[in-house]
Amino acid sequence: MPVKKIDVHEMTRSGYERLSEELTHLRTIRRLEVAKQLEEARGFGDLSENAEYAAAKEEQAKLEDRISDLEATLSKVTVIDEEKLDTTRAGVGLRVTIKDLDHEGKTYTYEIVGSEELSGAAFSASGVQRISQKSPVGQAITGHVIDDEVIVKIPRGTRRLRIVAIEK
Repeated sequence: MPVKKIDVHEMTRSGYERLSEELTHLRTIRRLEVAKQLEEARGFGDLSENAEYAAAKEEQAKLEDRISDLEATLSKVTVIDEEKLDTTRAGVGLRVTIKDLDHEGKTYTYEIVGSEELSGAAFSASGVQRISQKSPVGQAITGHVIDDEVIVKIPRGTRRLRIVAIEK
C-alpha cells in the first residue's frame, strides 16, 4: 500500500501566530458562544421545527470545520526563519518588486506568503500587498533572481514581468 505524502507548507512567523490565535479563540470563546446559542434554542421547544436550533447547529458545524482545518494546517507548517532568508531568490517571507513589462513598466511590490496566510489581511503591517506563493504571480516569481524576466498566465492572458528587487 502506498504511503500518503503529507504536504508541508511554508509560513511566516506572523502568519503562524495569527492562525494559532484564531484557533485558540475558536476553541475557547467561540465554542462557548455557540454552545449558549444551542442551549437557548433548545428552550424554544420542538427541535424538529425549531429554526433557531437548526441555525445554531449549522453554525456549530461551520465552527468545527474551521477548527479542524486550522489544526490540520498548523500541523503541516514549517515556520521559516526570516532572519536566515536568502534575498538572492524570491520566496516566502520576502518582498519582491516587479516591473510589468507589458503595462508601461509599472512596478509593484509584493510580500510572498504561504497560501494559508491569506485568510487574514491582504496587506502586511508595513502596507505592502501580500500574495500567496501559489498564486499565478507567486508561482512565477518564486525561485527567480533580480533581473529575471518571467511570464505569468493570468485570467486575462499573460504578463511579462521583471524582478527588480528582493528584500527582507
